[in-house]
Amino acid sequence: MIKGNYPLGLFKDRRTPFYFYDTTLLQQTIEEVKRQIADRPSWQVHYAVKANANPDILRIIADAGLGADCVSGGEVSAALAAGFRPESIVFAGVGKRDDEIQLGLDAGIGRFNVESTAEMMVISELALAAGRRAPVSIRVNPDVGAHTHANITTGLAENKFGIHHSVLPEAIALAQRLPGLDFRGLHFHIGSQILDMSDFVSLCNRINECTEKLELMGIRLQDINVGGGLGIDYEHPNHLPVADFRSYFDVFKRHLDCKCPVHFEPGRSIVAPCGTLISRVLYVKDGLHKQFAILDASMTELLRPALYHAWHRIENLSSDGPEEKYDVVGPVCESSDVFGKGVVLNRCSRGDFIALRSAGAYGESMASRYNCRPLPESLLL
Repeated sequence: MIKGNYPLGLFKDRRTPFYFYDTTLLQQTIEEVKRQIADRPSWQVHYAVKANANPDILRIIADAGLGADCVSGGEVSAALAAGFRPESIVFAGVGKRDDEIQLGLDAGIGRFNVESTAEMMVISELALAAGRRAPVSIRVNPDVGAHTHANITTGLAENKFGIHHSVLPEAIALAQRLPGLDFRGLHFHIGSQILDMSDFVSLCNRINECTEKLELMGIRLQDINVGGGLGIDYEHPNHLPVADFRSYFDVFKRHLDCKCPVHFEPGRSIVAPCGTLISRVLYVKDGLHKQFAILDASMTELLRPALYHAWHRIENLSSDGPEEKYDVVGPVCESSDVFGKGVVLNRCSRGDFIALRSAGAYGESMASRYNCRPLPESLLL
């Protein structure tokens, strides 16, 4: 089995489980993003903080000049603390609290992506009370499906996100009337872990339809935010460590008709490949018809397999023994605390280091203290 290269000498004295981040790969990924849009100076990338809010990771991304896409007041605070410029921060979310909106107003963030007319009115009231006009974009529900897991599809008519494209003119008219708002543009996002580029072509077609109708009505937009959603190759992290940003951005270069600035919100594609959850084998247990490799990592450190049945490549970093099949499980008292069934690993023994690859997104950020387990620490190299 081809494995990644890890500094096992540095792992031996650390308590497992913990997250290991390859910052060289992270920086290479960011440089590839910037390379692909170098010919579009008006395009801006905002890193989706929900993917991973580790302060050291955020500082690296902020230092590289990317903006931040936030979905809570806590993420806005984390982005500001990491050094993201306030004007580069966009704030989305279907349920922003008043204090979170006030935080964004006080900080002078670049944009509120509003998701309902009710939210527009609240932001307007708070902005007027603060003597400001809040810059807003309207999140449009484009009713565009994505070939991904149902739990991370966000652009269908029945999803809770955004304002349906059929009532967009009325929503824009309200945004333009409210005295505390400065209407700027439109925001879209159709889902996550999307590998079929035709989904993004469909999004471009919907955006073109919307902007054409608005132009006929005399409504001009300052910018368009197309969201994020680009997926990664979870199966081959050693061979394909960087997402296919070329194909992704080429879709918008070829199919998006608007000439105004375009904003993007990638998250997973930037941080997932650089992160690995490092665990140890506690026990190898013989079942009636299978073997279990019981790890000290669990769904509290990496929830994705339990929540989405997500697949992560799993490697035994300590063994070059013959390959055997294992159900790789954690110690939490839930039957869903399973990382993989029938996983082929080099023979496992107590104390072996196990790597759960491509876990840099929605791993540490979704960790919990269920079963009173401590939150995982991290190591960056």
